[in-house]
Order: sequence, then structure tokens, then C-alpha cells
Amino acid sequence: MSRPLVSVVTPSLDQAAFVERTLQSVLSQRGDFDLEYLVIDGGSRDGTQEILARYRDRIRLVVEPDRGQAEAVNKGLRLARGEILGWVNSDDLLRPGALDRVVRAFRDAPGASWLHGRCDIVDPEDRVIRRWLTRYKNHRARRHDLRALLVENYVSQMTVFWRRPLQERVGLLDEGLRYTFDYDLWLRFAKESPPLFLEETLAAFRWHPGTKSGSAFERQFAEDHQVFLRHAPDEARLHRRKRRRTAQILLAYRLLRALRGSRPGGGTAGT
Repeated sequence: MSRPLVSVVTPSLDQAAFVERTLQSVLSQRGDFDLEYLVIDGGSRDGTQEILARYRDRIRLVVEPDRGQAEAVNKGLRLARGEILGWVNSDDLLRPGALDRVVRAFRDAPGASWLHGRCDIVDPEDRVIRRWLTRYKNHRARRHDLRALLVENYVSQMTVFWRRPLQERVGLLDEGLRYTFDYDLWLRFAKESPPLFLEETLAAFRWHPGTKSGSAFERQFAEDHQVFLRHAPDEARLHRRKRRRTAQILLAYRLLRALRGSRPGGGTAGT
């Protein structure tokens, strides 16, 4: 870990409005590490490929059809050579200094196999929104245990990084899952070892109508429950906790959807 290679994967498909900001947020990272950046594009037709072509000398680019986001990420992880691994979606951002902080955290905690940190939520114009939700997830993350993670996924995907041996033990993403392949992976990670939570903002998740959590949250939480059943012990009390929390979260999402629909133009600023 004197100067580790950090591999970041970005799966990409038709995100011309955001992908350049994602690329710049990763490529601008500086610190005592080397960066390998892999972008796996599924055949974009909206101008994304033209943007990616401008960065060919700084990224490892694969353009070919895939069966979805999980397969695209897995392609990148199979190609990655780094000691530290993670992925950032093509509409999300790394915050300045994020990778340096990740490397220093792993160096300071040699027993840690994976980590995650604070994450902003931003709108299409990069304005920070939903600070209340960010505070709630940070609160939950500080009190991590496996049972809590089974009840609710409070891990922000774009802040997660892990050491290669952990991936070799638990495997790659389940490509049969459409919405919750990251949650399934965190549970497999957590069964191996608890995460290190960094009290620093490492990334930003972009909330817009095209995101899976913005457009299909009912289907997302139905799949979330199937992942819970895959990993949870057969304990009635834990299953009741899961059902209650999921009902609460779905209610909150529906209220947010109703509020967006009631505003002129359906905007999200300030939520």
C-alpha cells in the first residue's frame, strides 16, 4: 500500500447530460496513489460516445452491448488491476480529495476490507438537496451492524471502496438483479467483515427523474425484499422490522413524488 493502484469503474449508457462531469470528478483526483479509470459503455446513442472519445487517452474505454448495469460494472471489475476497487455511475460524482482519503483510510486501518462515507444528494444542476436524508443515512451508518443493514440499506454505493481480496472471496455483482445488486454485494461484504465508515463526504448521488430510485422505487423495494430474504436468518422479529421499515420508506418516497408533482414544473430544488 505504499502507492496503491485504485481502479474506478463507470458503467455508461445514454448519460450525455452528466457523464462529462462524472469523468472530470474522477480524473481530477490527486494523492499518493495511481488511478486506473475504466468506462464501460453499453452503446450510447445520445452523444455520450463522442464525449468519451475526448478522454480516450486518460481512460480505458470499452464500448459494447451489455445486459444491464450490473454486467457493465462486472466487465470493468474483471478488467481492473487495482488493489482498491469501486464504481461511480455515469450521473454521479466523486468529491475532490475522495480517493486520497480512501487510500489514507485503508493505509491507517490495514484490517479494514471495505469502507464507505458520507454522500451528498444533488440535482441535475449539482445543487445539494435533501440534506435531511443525508443526515439520516449518516446517522444509520455510524451505528452499523449486519442486522441493521438487513433492515435498511444505508450505504451510498458511490462512496464504497474495497480491497481486492474481499472481492475474490465474495465474488462480483449478481447480474440477475436489476435494482439492488449493490445492496446484495454490501450484505455479502458485511458477512465477511464490518465496513469502515468515513465521516467525510466522498461522493454525490444525482437525483433526477431518470434514476432508478426516482422512477421505479416500488419495483426497487420489491427486489430489495427478495435480497433480504436471501441473506436474513429465519427470525420473525427481524422480518417484521424489515416490513415496517420498508413501508415507512415507501410512504416517504410516495410523499416526495406527490410533492414534486404539485410544484410548477415538478422541480426538486430545496427538497
